[in-house]
Amino acid sequence: MKTATALDEITAINGVITDHRPVDFHALGLAGCIDRLTAPLRLDGTGVHWETPHHSIEISARSASLLYQAAQEALSNTYKHAHAQDATIRLAAVYHGIRLAITDNGSGFDSQAPRTRGDHGFGLRLMSIAVHEAGGTLSIETAPGEGTALIVTLPLD
Repeated sequence: MKTATALDEITAINGVITDHRPVDFHALGLAGCIDRLTAPLRLDGTGVHWETPHHSIEISARSASLLYQAAQEALSNTYKHAHAQDATIRLAAVYHGIRLAITDNGSGFDSQAPRTRGDHGFGLRLMSIAVHEAGGTLSIETAPGEGTALIVTLPLD
């Protein structure tokens, strides 16, 4: 009998990274769940590097879910658009909160360019709304040829 692996359960459909298994923060932790999403990047040859605290950070299921969704969007964009050689994922405790930062050394984009009707970017806009509604902040640092850094900071509940 064949057992399922992360590569069998994680797919990229039209560039969107999707996990076909229910997300289980209790079994894998937030970092473990996010790491599963990196399988398509690793298969494409992108080096994935992690920086996490040496101790566990207690966060609510709501915050974990929002950070997971932000990671899914950022990693999908890295996979689909950035053509990055390396990506770094950082989870850290910050004053009264938790921060997720995903950076890549890919192609970047012009964040000041006007969007036209056919442009993508709805995922980032929706993520920004959700993060702000949760009392957090989202910043995107990018420029053409300079890679991209997406940083989400959420307050601890």
